[in-house]
Amino acid sequence: MTAGGLLRALVLLGLLVAAPAQAQVRAWLDRDRIELGETATLNIESTGNATPDYAPLLAEFDLSGHVSRQQFAWTGGRMQARSVHGVVLRPRRTGLLAIPALRVGGMRTAPLSLMVTAPAAPRAPQAGGRDVFIESEADDQDPYVQQSVGWTVRLYALPPLVSGRLDQDAPDGASLQRIGDDVQYRRDVGGRTYQVIERRYLLVPERSGELAMPPARFEGRAVGNVFDRLFGDGQVDLRARAAPRVLAVRPIPPGAPSPWLPLHAATMEYLERPQAARVGEAATFVVRVLADGAGRAQMPALDMPAPEGAQVFAETAQVDEAVVDGRPRVSLTRRYAVVPTREGRLRIEGPQLAWWDVRAGRARITRMPPVELEAKPGLTTDDAAPAADTPGLPTGIPSPARWPRYVPWLVAMLTAVGLVAWGLLRRRRHPTAAPLAVGDVQARESGISLQRALAMGDLGDIEAALRAATPNGGDLAALADALAENDQRDAVLALQAARWSTGDPVDARARLRAAFARGPRWRAQPARTPEPLPPLYPTR
Repeated sequence: MTAGGLLRALVLLGLLVAAPAQAQVRAWLDRDRIELGETATLNIESTGNATPDYAPLLAEFDLSGHVSRQQFAWTGGRMQARSVHGVVLRPRRTGLLAIPALRVGGMRTAPLSLMVTAPAAPRAPQAGGRDVFIESEADDQDPYVQQSVGWTVRLYALPPLVSGRLDQDAPDGASLQRIGDDVQYRRDVGGRTYQVIERRYLLVPERSGELAMPPARFEGRAVGNVFDRLFGDGQVDLRARAAPRVLAVRPIPPGAPSPWLPLHAATMEYLERPQAARVGEAATFVVRVLADGAGRAQMPALDMPAPEGAQVFAETAQVDEAVVDGRPRVSLTRRYAVVPTREGRLRIEGPQLAWWDVRAGRARITRMPPVELEAKPGLTTDDAAPAADTPGLPTGIPSPARWPRYVPWLVAMLTAVGLVAWGLLRRRRHPTAAPLAVGDVQARESGISLQRALAMGDLGDIEAALRAATPNGGDLAALADALAENDQRDAVLALQAARWSTGDPVDARARLRAAFARGPRWRAQPARTPEPLPPLYPTR
């Protein structure tokens, strides 16, 4: 970096430290789809202590349950206040209702929308109109084996709850995992307004056949009536138990794709796609898959087949998992480098994902369309060399004659400080360090060659670089035995399998790049003990 660039970086860093944090505001709903007669909570978080203006909401909603809290946190080296406000919305009609932007001090929230549907079939309070009861339901009554099913438990309570415990046991033959936080709202049932606590689970059947769900249970205490307050502590005990439910789990159908992947929907898109290619240079593809109804562990590898005349190298996929409408939803993004090995036309087939449509009951394949590129000749050394104003200096850096007068002093001071720090650090780490041997220099050079081969070479180049870096030489099996870390040994064995055409070259290269990113780690060589007596027949 030039002196001018260093000074500009220091000035920019000072401005960033001194600049005050920008005001921010964020709004979200605890539910974006409800029935008429239910409620949803609008939450607003902002910096500072300004109160939101709820007046624009009165045209479509009845408001209640205003709450607010304030918290302080260190942000950017300074104390910052954050306020969180909440208000309960009760819609006055059905349809897609707009929640307009609300003013919070000098800021505005982003607009939101809330879908309000007509009430379902009238519900009657269970067990003869008790003050508390439980509903439980699955989003699919006859799922497939290993299909992700949303399981919802709702606790209805008429009196205000003081304390309690809601339990849902896992069934035999399935896994059950709680997802998200409890959602609270109000719902009209049989002319009475109940407080509803909704809890969601992820249910994954492990075998086909009938799946009996254990009933959910609740035990707690609530605020009693006037007689309870006069003749007791003002609280009453409440207990409830859900009705038993049985799901019919279907087996994997014949002709289903392998690996088995039951989904509600799957989409795929190119986030990045090259327009041109050159021999020996990487053309980058980035593909994203959205899978509705699968968890992270269920997603198979998303591979791009290597076309004739090119090699494909894939990076590790980035996977994000969320829960939407009670089901898991996975976003998988993977980057591919396609390196042409010859000139001419390339037809690159896109990745594809085979899955089973649980709604339609049929196999589907989601794939990206092929991409055709013309691989042009690679750049020569003369073509790639940049022009420079001064020999030996890159373009854009002024010649030494035009440097400011203080630059030599600044460079000398930084060099002196760096040498002193380097000497102290070296003395602490290596008190009796010996001069660098020829073998150490070769090891450094071989390490550089290995990184170059991992970045731009093929599997043969990587093998040659690894052999050059091995302390005692030998084949790939001996090389693997000399390594100290398991992931590096496994990567070398994967390289050996790929070189013998019994393994996946793309997977082997990805594992090698990940394992040797910081260089090889060798086993410690046992120290040789000097012989107590000279050899019987000394050599000359």
